[in-house]
Amino acid sequence: MNAFTPSKVVQRIDAGSQRPRTRPGPGVVSLAVGEPDFDTPSQITDAAVAALRAGYTHYIDPAGDPELREALAAYVSSVAGAKYSADQIVVTHGGTAAIAASIMAIANPGDRIVIPDPNFSLYADAAYMAGAIPVPVPVLADYHLDLDLLEKELRGARMLVICSPCNPTGAVFTPEELKRVAEMIENSDTIVISDEAYCEIVYDGRPFMSMTQFPAIRGQVLYCQTFSKTFAMTGWRCGYLAGPAEIIKAVGFVNRTFNGAPNAAVCRAALKATEIGPSLAKPMLAEYIKRRDLIVEHARAIPGLDVRPPEGTFYLFTRYDADIPASEMTAKLMEGGIAVRSGTEFGPSGQHHIRFSFATSPEKIIEGLRRVRVVFEALARPAAV
Repeated sequence: MNAFTPSKVVQRIDAGSQRPRTRPGPGVVSLAVGEPDFDTPSQITDAAVAALRAGYTHYIDPAGDPELREALAAYVSSVAGAKYSADQIVVTHGGTAAIAASIMAIANPGDRIVIPDPNFSLYADAAYMAGAIPVPVPVLADYHLDLDLLEKELRGARMLVICSPCNPTGAVFTPEELKRVAEMIENSDTIVISDEAYCEIVYDGRPFMSMTQFPAIRGQVLYCQTFSKTFAMTGWRCGYLAGPAEIIKAVGFVNRTFNGAPNAAVCRAALKATEIGPSLAKPMLAEYIKRRDLIVEHARAIPGLDVRPPEGTFYLFTRYDADIPASEMTAKLMEGGIAVRSGTEFGPSGQHHIRFSFATSPEKIIEGLRRVRVVFEALARPAAV
């Protein structure tokens, strides 16, 4: 056999992706991973155990447990202020599968997918997989949308991906911003993926608005959600999409091909989470508020970091003033025993930025920022002659 050559799909993703390929080693304090450190609420875990004992151990409908889809349709209807039905819901292997299947189902090779920049790296990777062209559109200095630039780039675009609250920046886009976006795509063929994974993690009483709440474009919006962040269910791998039935049907074909039917017992656990609702997340949100204040306090004590408190999510995205590429800065911090994410993982505008996750204990936040300060102070010292 000749030397193996991966497919062009793999080559495109490999060439374009900035996602990390290694994990922190022993002794490293990690503020890198976007994963709640809380246990899944016991009501949800108990529902999964009960489901297994009740025989939910077989294949189910590829679109997801029918009762779960009915419950999710009711929930999305309450968010949107409009009626959604079960045939407008598909359950996926986490939010990541929802995003990837959406892009594969909608975009053709050469299509433009507009992505505010910085943003979650999966969007661009999925675009490369589909042979589409990710178009990063830089945001403003406060991480909110540059609406004029966005409007220009949206002309003729096949898709737009909106993530609010935004990973990595923590920006929560205002109703006024989103209204302008809706006006831009009204009467166009542009489809919007609205990734609202962090919708329950919003600070300081800011209003949160879903893209499903604009009636004129509702037929162009795919609402993407996951149980991972709100309910601390990252390892359960359960997400879903809601949208026009004909688009959901197409997404379902892709999802079925990649993943088959979702896990039967996990669907029953997700049903319990949906029935109880986001009230389960309130104790976690209260803790995130404390952690946000803690990490902001310690980060502001580090010379060379420009710290803007996040409006939502559990990430702190900071610009640094050292003349070092973000990937190199991330490597230096790793050498100093602290793992963070390079800003360029999230797009070209992430250069000279790093992302901290504060979805971890206060002790790790304090020790991690102490190590960051040691590295930054060393970089600031003049080199020995």
